[in-house]
Amino acid sequence: MTKSLHKIKALVIDDESHARENLKLLITEFCKDLEVVGEACGKIEAIEVIKKTNPDVIFLDIRMPSGAEGFELLDAIPNKTFQVIFVTAFKDYAIKAFNANAIHYLLKPLDIEELISAVEKIKTNKTAIEDSSEKYADYYKRLEQLTANLSDSKSSKITINHSKGIKIIEDSTIVRLHAEGNCSKLFFTDESTYLDTRTLKIYETLLDTSKFFRVHKSDIINLDFLSEYSNQDGNFAIMNNGDAISISRSKVNGFIERIKNI
Repeated sequence: MTKSLHKIKALVIDDESHARENLKLLITEFCKDLEVVGEACGKIEAIEVIKKTNPDVIFLDIRMPSGAEGFELLDAIPNKTFQVIFVTAFKDYAIKAFNANAIHYLLKPLDIEELISAVEKIKTNKTAIEDSSEKYADYYKRLEQLTANLSDSKSSKITINHSKGIKIIEDSTIVRLHAEGNCSKLFFTDESTYLDTRTLKIYETLLDTSKFFRVHKSDIINLDFLSEYSNQDGNFAIMNNGDAISISRSKVNGFIERIKNI
């Protein structure tokens, strides 16, 4: 069966292969007006695929392996001709920013009704911006404002609750974090450690991804303290203090791409 020429061309960008596959399946099943014309796992690959496919919309995972939460990708494309649906696990300040700028987003885990709703908004907006150069310019101005706000919004300080109150620390003092059950163990530059009741998933949201990279489901490292990548007998991030942190196979490509940009 010949595909309709009027289908909206979509590109899926996410560093997790299973996330890309899941989203593509949902789009194929529930969004018949869309055709997935390509996918990418990181900034460099995404730029090339965008050039080749000229998509109408990209589904962009905020936490790209570039370390700039996906916004670096948008900054690298000066003449954007596509709309963006951000895919995010954020549920706090970022959502307010999306809503304030009227930019489309989906929360992880993905909800089918929210996906359908976001696509309908894209279809309506596509007609509007194609018919008006002013609306076209306004959309990208709002998109750039959003990316600027969220890129600059990460604080260098985070708070840790403890039995005697709240401790405020500089994220630059954290060498790495390791999951211990539903808790996170923080390793600091002075060789002290701290066990926090928050999960790594929460810390992944709190920490600045230009500095921190989740190399494994159990580990986040501070790239400022990375000394070496080793693929001998596995894949490991070697820290300045000699710690060898295992890198999961699903994270290796994104990790290598990230450190090439250091």
